[in-house]
Amino acid sequence: MLNKRGPSQGGFTLVELIVAIVVLGAALAGVLMALNQSVSGSADPVVRVQMLALAQSLLNEVESRPFASADPPASPGCARAQFNDLRDYDGYASTGTVCALDGTPMLSGYSVRISVKPGTLAGVAAALRIEVTVSRGSDSLTLRGWRTDYAS
Repeated sequence: MLNKRGPSQGGFTLVELIVAIVVLGAALAGVLMALNQSVSGSADPVVRVQMLALAQSLLNEVESRPFASADPPASPGCARAQFNDLRDYDGYASTGTVCALDGTPMLSGYSVRISVKPGTLAGVAAALRIEVTVSRGSDSLTLRGWRTDYAS
């Protein structure tokens, strides 16, 4: 008797099926690893934007203070409300928490360092260089500004 299907049959053998599954699994693993790397790095721009906003806000705060004042500041801890001139901010630092002006903790996970040092600007007798550094983990961002004694 003759076989009704004939000599050529369609379909896969067990070996071909196993090879196909292994190849597809390896391809899928590669795609998932690439996707994982792209997703894990997508939060970094958010952190950078937040660090920039914090640094800009603090730089604006420092620059808005008078150039010099006769009153020494109180020891504020994390608070900055008692700072009455630019030089009071020199050496200010908070680690792990950013505070509001009155010392209320606002944002955790970030650290701030402010430096106010005398500097020289062309044609200006009295100038102060302001550096605000905000960091989180291994990321760090520094903004620099200048303030002159324009009132005198």
